[in-house]
Amino acid sequence: MSEPSELIWDWGELEANKPRRFGLVDESPRDGLQSPSIRERPSNVEIIEHICLMDKLGIEYVNVGLPVTPKAVNDIKFIVKEMKTLGLKIKPQVACRTVLRDIEPVPGIIEETGVPIEVCTFIGSSAIRLYAENWQISDLAKLSEQAVAFCVKQGLSVKFVTEDTIRSHPDHLRILFRAALMAGTNGLIVCDTVGGATPNKVRGLINFTKTVLKAHGLFTSVTIDWHGHNDLGQGLECAFVAAECGVTNVHGTVLGIGERAGNVPMELLLVNSNYRCNASRNLDSLADYVRLGSSMTHVPIPVNYPCFGADVLTTQTGVHAAAQLKAREKGESWLEDAVYSAVPAKAIGRHHESAIGPMSGKANVIWFCHIHGCPLPSPEQMEKVLNYARETGRILPEQEVIQMLYS
Repeated sequence: MSEPSELIWDWGELEANKPRRFGLVDESPRDGLQSPSIRERPSNVEIIEHICLMDKLGIEYVNVGLPVTPKAVNDIKFIVKEMKTLGLKIKPQVACRTVLRDIEPVPGIIEETGVPIEVCTFIGSSAIRLYAENWQISDLAKLSEQAVAFCVKQGLSVKFVTEDTIRSHPDHLRILFRAALMAGTNGLIVCDTVGGATPNKVRGLINFTKTVLKAHGLFTSVTIDWHGHNDLGQGLECAFVAAECGVTNVHGTVLGIGERAGNVPMELLLVNSNYRCNASRNLDSLADYVRLGSSMTHVPIPVNYPCFGADVLTTQTGVHAAAQLKAREKGESWLEDAVYSAVPAKAIGRHHESAIGPMSGKANVIWFCHIHGCPLPSPEQMEKVLNYARETGRILPEQEVIQMLYS
């Protein structure tokens, strides 16, 4: 019997700066639902079902909304009560502006539900935002200090969020960070709100933030989170650069849903954290997490979407199917799962599929029968199906293949 380490060479084994392990914050019920493609908010029952899957996946935090309207407050109460009843380990957060009226409902929610809720209080920090809004940095610092101090006085865990941090001037960030730190924030959440970050920019920002914490003697007691978007298509890589720089938590959403190009995809954070950071999360329920996220938001999963698209674990190519079949014949289940897949299907709650098309061979038919639990057809029946697929030049639907093989 062979081991994966003997057969798959790792060119990154000697990589100097591997991403460190990190916690996860799922923003699907909050930032994710800001996507303009989501025409109707999922029901609270669906959201709870999704949070249960987050809990199974070992995600540490979930942001359950903004308590700014009576309906939103009631929704949050329902969700956190259910989380308590179900005994979930995942911890709830809420997002609030640095405005006291946004934060004031939170102590009441906690008192009624008996569930601790962390407040993530946010404010714009970039010069372009200040200019557009006619804001003064001194006023923002005062609002930030008041918001964090209120949370601390109420006994709330609080993290301070600077919107558009990646484009903010260091002098402005020093002022805002100082206000929040002096007021007692538990953490800083730095953001790429418009998705314009690159790896070098992330390194610069995280390292700068660490120097501010060191200057205040709070480097070991105040956490740093990374919240990124994907407008340049670099959201996932920037998240891992932030992890490499030592952030405590990284934020994401199911299928990367969110405003504009969306957030960092949570499922890809999970898969890559296992394979890039040697994390050991059980991902058996990850496919269910993705499917439910898609169905409850009506956001389709692209067929070529990494790990979870319909085409990703399906082959119609004879050479590929033959390799899988030969691997299976060796009696090593991991081998057939990994010989033509970067991420073994079983590791993410999926299985391989075989399609019959113009590029298929007998191995595809045998693999098809294995997957569908069908008896092995005669060589003549196999050839009949393969010739038909070549003549028509198309992928044959499953039922059509079964009918031709066994009619």
